Amino acid sequence: MTLDASIKDQLAQYLALLESDIVFQAHLSDDDNSSKVKDFLDDIIGMSERISFEEKKLDRLPSFRIAKKGEESGVEFAGVPLGHEFTSFILALLQVSGRAPKIEQEVIDRIQKIDKDLHFETYVSLSCHNCPDVVQALNIMSVLNPNISHVMIEGGMFKDEIEAKGIMAVPTVYLNGEELTSGRNTIEQLLDLVTAPLSMENFSDKGLYDVLVVGGGPAGNSAAIYAARKGIKTGLLAETFGGQVLETVGIENMIGTTYTEGSQLMAQVEAHTKSYDVDIMKSQRAVSLKRSDVVEIELANGAVLKSKTVILSLGAKWRNINVPGEEKFRNKGVTYCPHCDGPLFTNKNVAVIGGGNSGLEAAIDLAGLASHVYVLEFLPELKADKILQDRASKLDNVTIIKNVATKEIVGDNHVTGLIYVDRETNQETRLDLEGVFVQIGLVPNTEWLKNSGIVLNDRGEIEVDNHGSTNIAGVFAAGDCTNSAYKQIIISMGSGATAALGAFDYLIRQ
Repeated sequence: MTLDASIKDQLAQYLALLESDIVFQAHLSDDDNSSKVKDFLDDIIGMSERISFEEKKLDRLPSFRIAKKGEESGVEFAGVPLGHEFTSFILALLQVSGRAPKIEQEVIDRIQKIDKDLHFETYVSLSCHNCPDVVQALNIMSVLNPNISHVMIEGGMFKDEIEAKGIMAVPTVYLNGEELTSGRNTIEQLLDLVTAPLSMENFSDKGLYDVLVVGGGPAGNSAAIYAARKGIKTGLLAETFGGQVLETVGIENMIGTTYTEGSQLMAQVEAHTKSYDVDIMKSQRAVSLKRSDVVEIELANGAVLKSKTVILSLGAKWRNINVPGEEKFRNKGVTYCPHCDGPLFTNKNVAVIGGGNSGLEAAIDLAGLASHVYVLEFLPELKADKILQDRASKLDNVTIIKNVATKEIVGDNHVTGLIYVDRETNQETRLDLEGVFVQIGLVPNTEWLKNSGIVLNDRGEIEVDNHGSTNIAGVFAAGDCTNSAYKQIIISMGSGATAALGAFDYLIRQ
C-alpha cells in the first residue's frame, strides 16, 4: 500500500519534528495484508533516516509497534492506520519520539499515577471520525505510563475478530480482554472509567465566578470567549468538550471556511478558548441548578460551583425512537452514526429511521456498502431536500417506505429484524436486517432542568429572550438547547456571544 504524494508531503513536515530515533517493530508474513502494512512502513522509513525496521513477534498478524530505539513501547497498530487514523499514527510517532502531548498537567498527573497493568484494544473503522479521539487518548496514556499499552485494530483487516466478538459499533474498547466502552470518549472520560473520578475536593477552591458557562460546544465556547474578553472571572463546565459538532464529518457552511470537519473545527475553537483566562472543567456533568443569592450548579460528583451568572449552552443529543429493542440492541445493530459504523454493515440489510436530510444522507452513504437500505418515514411525505430525494430514488438498493411507524426492533444477541406498522391500514410488516440507523433529529439536553424553575417549551427547549435571558435572573442560555428557530453551528456561536453580552450587562447593572 503505497502512500500518495499528498500524504507524503504532509508526513514529511512531521517527520522533521521527531525528537529521537524510532523503530517500527513489525509482525508480518507473506499474506496480502502483511504486504500492505510492509509497503506502508517502507514508504515512511524511506522518508527519514531516524526511522528503522525490525521484526518482532506480536499478538496479531499483521501489526507493528512504534518504539523509541532501544526502548520498549506500548503503542501498537494492527492494520494500516490510514483514513481518519493517519493523524493518530503521526501523533504516535511524535509522542513516542519524545514530543509532549498537548493535554493538561492535571490529566498527565492522573495517568502517571496509575500503578496497575492496563492493556487496551480499540476496534476502529478507518472511515470513523469518532475513533481517532479514543485511539489518540489511549496512545497518549501508553506513552506516559509504562504500565499501560494500547493496540488500534482496523476492523476491515480483522473482520473475523470483529465478527467473533460481535462488535457492531466503533470505536469499541476492550480492557484486559473485557469490553470496556463503545463510542466517542475523551481522555478524561476514559480515565474516569479506569481510575477514581475527580473528587469534590478538586472543586472546593473555585470561588465565585462572574460567568459560569455550562456546555462545551460552539455556543459555550463562544460565550466563554466573549465573557473572558470582558476581563471577568469565567468558568466553562463541559461533560463532552466539543459537543454535538464532533459528530459532524463535513462542514461547508462555516462562513470564511469552504470546508472543515467537526473535530478539526472544535480543536481550533478549544485552542481559541484556551488563549483566554477561562477555567475549563472537562468531563463534568451538571445535575441541578438553584438560584439563591447567586446561582449554584451541582455536579454529579456532589461538588457545587457558584457564579453570579450562568450561561446554559447544553446542546442536544440524538433523539431516540423509544421502541422495544432500541436500548437492548444499542451498539449491537442499533446505531446513530452511519459514517462511523456503516462499514461494519457491508453486504448486510439495514434500515434508516427518518426521512429528513440526515436520514436520506445516511441512506445514500450506506447504499454504497450495504446490500439493501430501507428508509422508514413516519409522515406521508419525506421531509428531506428534493435534491436528496432525487439522488436516493435513483439508487437500486434503496427502498423508501412512507407513513409507517417503527413498532419494535427484534433480535437475539444482535439485531435480526424490525417490525413496522402502516399508519393507514395498521398492517404490521417485518423486515429482516442486521442494522438500524436512527436519524430522527435531536433533543435538547435539558432533562436535569425540569425541577429548576426554568421555563421549557413543549420540546424541552429553554425559552430565552433576545438577550439570551431565561425567566430566572442571572441565568442565560444559548445554542441548540434553546427555542431558537434554527439549529446551526454559526447560529449557536452567535447566540453564545449574545448570552455572554447579556450576562455582562446584567452584572454591571447589579
